[in-house]
Amino acid sequence: MNIDGHTRLLGLIGTPVGHSKSPAMYNYCFEKYGLNCAYLAFDVDMEHVEDAVAAIRTFNLQGANVTMPLKNAVIPYLDEVSPASLAIGSVNTIVNRGGRLCGYVTDGMGYTGELRRGGVEIAGKTVTLLGAGGAASAIAIEAALEGAKEIRVFNKRDAFWDRALANLKTIGEAAPACKISLSDLDDSEALRESIAGSDILTNATRVGMKPMDGESLITDTTMFRPELIVTDVVYDPEETKLLRDAKAAGCRTFDGLGMLVEQGAASFKLYTGLDMPVGEVCDAIYR
Repeated sequence: MNIDGHTRLLGLIGTPVGHSKSPAMYNYCFEKYGLNCAYLAFDVDMEHVEDAVAAIRTFNLQGANVTMPLKNAVIPYLDEVSPASLAIGSVNTIVNRGGRLCGYVTDGMGYTGELRRGGVEIAGKTVTLLGAGGAASAIAIEAALEGAKEIRVFNKRDAFWDRALANLKTIGEAAPACKISLSDLDDSEALRESIAGSDILTNATRVGMKPMDGESLITDTTMFRPELIVTDVVYDPEETKLLRDAKAAGCRTFDGLGMLVEQGAASFKLYTGLDMPVGEVCDAIYR
């Protein structure tokens, strides 16, 4: 990489960021396309979020990705946010358009993008979605905006329940054509009935991630059927127990690694207008 007076800077803000592979992913793509850009990671805590957004303007960064805990905190300092970001109160991508900072959430785009890369469109589909946290909300709003027929969310009836209800109400108001419901994850009969009537089953929880890599929220594998598409947001391990069990039952599966890189690809497209070579990036950076 040759840095000169015309090099455009991009970066990641949040904390911690030292483990992030985003710099490797984006710089790989800049080099591949011959773009005079460089991407760095900046460790920024909640106390300095306003300063960080101001720095994007001051140093004329081309854009920035936002990770925890700043995804909500950056919003008041932006000039514009996407309908999806507005609905769920989350931004993970800031694009600098001539000094005007525009916020987007591409996590859900990663979900629909990975399905699309496999020839599956979310429009018209019924989805059973396990979990109601940040990842699930991003998936729900993007799927709803892209024309999903129905999203059936299952979450434990815990202290988060009322907040989940409020989040889903907001998503439903943003995409009224999509039917959205919330049910208790511990209601096994309701879950079975939902999966039986769904096109796609998606795990948007941490279950299946190390050290829970031997666990799955679907313990009764008779809920799987060959026509069902099963996806998981967990990318470490790449193939979770949920996906192994689903594949053994004849289901088509999509892993979390593809979704992770696809959300980066969506950000890359917003920054550059170019398509990220997702499969190549998965092999070169993450495997």
